[in-house]
Amino acid sequence: MIGKLTGVIDMRGPDHVLLDVRGVGYIVHVSERTLMALPGRGEVAALYTELVVREDLMQLFGFPTLLEKEWHRVLTSVQGVGAKASLAILGALGPEGVSRAIALGDAGALRKAPGVGPKLALRIANELKDKAPALMAVVETAPAAPAQSAAPEAEAPAPVAPAPAAAPLPASNAVAEAMSALGNLGYSPSDAARAVAEAQASAPDAATPALIRAALRLLAPKG
Repeated sequence: MIGKLTGVIDMRGPDHVLLDVRGVGYIVHVSERTLMALPGRGEVAALYTELVVREDLMQLFGFPTLLEKEWHRVLTSVQGVGAKASLAILGALGPEGVSRAIALGDAGALRKAPGVGPKLALRIANELKDKAPALMAVVETAPAAPAQSAAPEAEAPAPVAPAPAAAPLPASNAVAEAMSALGNLGYSPSDAARAVAEAQASAPDAATPALIRAALRLLAPKG
């Protein structure tokens, strides 16, 4: 199984790239969102990959993060969702958008993907609603960045710069932290997922404490 490729982009197509890995060219199909984020021809790129083997066809599909690759695997487990449909959904919404849409049962958001009709969108939302919490709780890893080349031997060491201020947690990390906190408070994974998804939809860049407070307000008994 080919799980990851790092190489030079030799050609870019409408839905794929040709990745030259030490003289061997791999055609890797990607979503529109991923294609736009990849560097230009002649530059190095890295992608996590999923190999699909059929009787008459072998195809590689590429993803910038392991979380997106996992969502692809889950989406294609739904009847009627092939690899191309999954890439269309991930290209339209991104993995975080897919998480929110499914946690909230928002079939309308899934219909934004080209080729996804109302029946298929509803089936995806219904069949995957119990799987969304686990994926939302995954702390996103760094993108599949290409290896850096070694510095020249004669280059003098760079001066030590002062340590930068701590950066806020990325949104995906904040979602994972909020999901964990709500679980520790006794909320079910499905309730926590819906509340966190709704809170993040209102404030996509919210840090963990703000996300937890907003989710708790949504979970508070009405009346």
